[in-house]
Amino acid sequence: MSSSCFHPASKSNGSSCINCSLNTFQTKGTSSFGKRRNKTHTLCRRCGSKAYHLQKSTCGKCGYPAKRKRKYNWSAKAKRRNTTGTGRMRYLKKVYRRFRNGFREGTAPKPKRAAVAASSSS
Repeated sequence: MSSSCFHPASKSNGSSCINCSLNTFQTKGTSSFGKRRNKTHTLCRRCGSKAYHLQKSTCGKCGYPAKRKRKYNWSAKAKRRNTTGTGRMRYLKKVYRRFRNGFREGTAPKPKRAAVAASSSS
């Protein structure tokens, strides 16, 4: 009888347990991790993170292909990562500059004094 075997059949007849000798029980751990050869997530087209689930066809980070971006208020750090100012701000950069000048339009800049003096002397 094997000392590490706890099966009742092996204890009754005194023989070694076939399951324990072949080492075929309890194989949900280390040996199972080597069989994972497929990838469940790939790159998302909208946010670029590796959170797009291939079978579900949805992104776990931004919610693509949903029209609205995935956003919850239960994570302060996630709000910080995705708020205004973390991207390019192509339009808002110009709005800030126009605000400082009072949103003026259709005016020409005042001529520089050096340019005026050079043109009057020649």
